Amino acid sequence: MTLTSTPRRASATLPVPPSRAPATILAVVVGVIILIATAGLDIEWTKLGDVPSRVVNYLQLMFADPNWDKLPRALFETWRSVSMAWLGAIGCVVASIPLGMLAARGVGPTWLRYLLRGVFAIIRAVPEVIIALILLTVTGLTPFTGALALGIAGIGTQGKWVYETIESAQEGASEAVRAAGGNTLETTRWALWPAAAPALMSFALYRFELNIRMSAVLGLVGAGGIGSMLANYANFREWDTVGMLLIVVVAITMCFDLISGSIRRRIMEGARPRGMDRSH
Repeated sequence: MTLTSTPRRASATLPVPPSRAPATILAVVVGVIILIATAGLDIEWTKLGDVPSRVVNYLQLMFADPNWDKLPRALFETWRSVSMAWLGAIGCVVASIPLGMLAARGVGPTWLRYLLRGVFAIIRAVPEVIIALILLTVTGLTPFTGALALGIAGIGTQGKWVYETIESAQEGASEAVRAAGGNTLETTRWALWPAAAPALMSFALYRFELNIRMSAVLGLVGAGGIGSMLANYANFREWDTVGMLLIVVVAITMCFDLISGSIRRRIMEGARPRGMDRSH
């Protein structure tokens, strides 16, 4: 007896390849937007080839032999920029912590929560430079204008970080305070604040880091500090002094980043135990 088998006919159909039309349309739209944006910039394409050699030339003018004679004044102006950044960070944190807490779900009433979140969004939409230019007409060309601009501009982002941190805090402690008869204020003080305080302090230091960078930018529009000195010497084309100022700005910013980053890690991770062998 022999067994005969008939081969099964392949009835499976090949899968339909995905359509490439959406990707093609998206690529065409992006290409058109790039062409329109490039046409509006009035770029002289014939001069693009000279850009690398000109960049190298200016780098040599700035950093081949920097002018260190203006270093004492550069350090003084840097201190003014750091003071501006520090005052702006303090004002921003002092205002944003209570406002951000009121904007958190479960703390403030609904109407106030949406109102504050709308205000934070509006502030975030306005750059620090625009706020500084508006304040210049009121307070004049002083470092206080820069500190005020940094404080106001930071409230939008800092307030958002605060209410997101409060909302992400664990519910266990707040439920225990409420179960013990605590009201919203007592729950915020004894449950939410202890849980969120390390993260909020870390955000405050990060705001200071951001303000250090922005204080130099605000100086370019007349708010004082190292930015104003940099703009003045760039206008007079004293490139050796500009190079010295850039070295000072980069060095000071990196130092503050290093110190602030170490403090933030200490706050978030806690102190490392001494004498403990990590290999076990």
